Formats: sequence, C-alpha cells, structure tokens
Amino acid sequence: MQHLKYLTGYPAGLQEKVKKLIADEQLGPYLVKRYPGTHQVQTDRALYEYCAELKREHLRNGAQIDKVTYDSKLDVVRHALGLHTSISRVQGGKLKAKKEIRIASLFRDAAPEFLKMIVVHELAHLKESDHNKAFYRLCEFMQPGYHQIEFDLRLYLTHRDLKKNQT
Repeated sequence: MQHLKYLTGYPAGLQEKVKKLIADEQLGPYLVKRYPGTHQVQTDRALYEYCAELKREHLRNGAQIDKVTYDSKLDVVRHALGLHTSISRVQGGKLKAKKEIRIASLFRDAAPEFLKMIVVHELAHLKESDHNKAFYRLCEFMQPGYHQIEFDLRLYLTHRDLKKNQT
C-alpha cells in the first residue's frame, strides 16, 4: 500500500482510512466535493495584497511584511509549502531587517482555503517562531477550522503526488 509521507504524524487508524479512500479511488472526489473552486490570487502583487489584508485584519501589531511571492523552487528545494524569512542588511550604519514570505507556486491553482491556510501559517510565524500551542491558537484564530484544512491540504498533496506518479 501507499506510504503517506504527508500524514506520518497522524494516528494509524486515520492513515488506514486515507489508504482506503485511495484504494477506492475516492480521495479525488472527496477533495473536489469539499474544495470545488480555485482562488483568483495569481500574481505576486495580488498575493502581497492578500497577505497584507489578512495581516491588517488579524495582526495589526505584527512586523511589517516587505515582500510576498510565489516561489517555484520551494516545493522542490526546501520541501516546504511556505517560508518566512528575515533578511538583515546594514544600511548607512543601521541594521535593517526585511520580512519576506514565499509561498510554493503549486498554490496558484489550489483551493482558496489552502492558500489562506499557508498564508495564515506564515503570518503566525511573525508573532510565534515555534510550532507551539500559542502558534496554533493564533492560526485557529485567523482561520477557524485551521486544523481540518491543514489535514485536507495534506490529503491534497498526497492526491497530487499520486496523480504525478500515474503519469
């Protein structure tokens, strides 16, 4: 049967249910039924505005975001779906830090809930650097149902890998 690399941290019983969905060829229909559409955030500029709006809504006192982009290398190089970085440079005797968020370009064609989940996750890192309880509480505050959407995103990635391996 399949090795579920995106679901390794989940209980064995849940993984078995996913394997059954895959065996019965029901994973794709499940995802399409739950997440039928795709978002309209296609450019880096639109992605920046999308992130800035979420930040304004939920993290008014958070650090300013200087750059937000889709990154085609993220999925392949870093095995990450999103990345937040702080780049420090010396300018005129002062240390300036720029905050950047990079989102894997595979999310250009994903459901809006998945894009929001990744953006929320990266924005939460502006306040909480570790994946601790406070971090996940903040994610849940910014996107109710965060944990279910994260799980479904893992199902989406599993389905995407299965489709890629079939071709």
